[in-house]
Amino acid sequence: MAKALRKDGEREPADEVASLRKPSVAAWAVNQLVRTRPGELQALFAAGDALQNAQSDLLAGSGDASALRDGVTNEREAVEALVDLARGLLSSGGHELTPTTLERVSQSLHAAALDEDARAEVEAGCLTRELRHVGLGQGGLAGQPAAAAGARTKARGEPKAAKAKRAEREETKRERAKRERSERERAQAVKAARRAEADARRAAERAEREVQTAQARRDDAAELLRKAEDALVEAREAAERATREHDRADQALQGL
Repeated sequence: MAKALRKDGEREPADEVASLRKPSVAAWAVNQLVRTRPGELQALFAAGDALQNAQSDLLAGSGDASALRDGVTNEREAVEALVDLARGLLSSGGHELTPTTLERVSQSLHAAALDEDARAEVEAGCLTRELRHVGLGQGGLAGQPAAAAGARTKARGEPKAAKAKRAEREETKRERAKRERSERERAQAVKAARRAEADARRAAERAEREVQTAQARRDDAAELLRKAEDALVEAREAAERATREHDRADQALQGL
């Protein structure tokens, strides 16, 4: 895109686009899912919320293991469904399908399902790198309840200042993602406007050439008409002279 903008004479937008970090293949796939499959993505988030609620209930003594297992299954199936969709997007986008790329897509979606920060980054649609959930997940939910309970207890006891700082970091991250998306959209809009202006200019030049050609043809036709009219006048004059000559000759003949 930056190269195309420079070709169109837009150096400043081209520099802005070039300065943006190019997303990894996995991050690109997740961004495309955000734009094209919002319904499935919301289903993933709902499954992630349900999974975390099931674990919270179990840790609090008000839930049961079957609900937790169902939550794990539903979240995993939601991730797998989106990975299948990402497979098609990667293929149609000309990207090579590798197990590593698909695993990174899966990890990013899993992180978005279970982590607020990751979810905010994914929802912004401007990932430049794949995400990874570090904490409670599919492998650690049922196997480490004591560690999970300790982590939740620590979170509940987090000082207000630390909470405020974390919230500020989250807001900064969201704002940065929005700004990057806005910059990309602006660069795309500039490119589209330049392309439209160039197309309109070429169309106007073609129309001007057609007008000039039509005028030249009109002038040629006018010149041909003038010559034809001159020839007609001369022909009439010749016909009149011939008639007079004929009349004289006829009179002379009658006088003999």
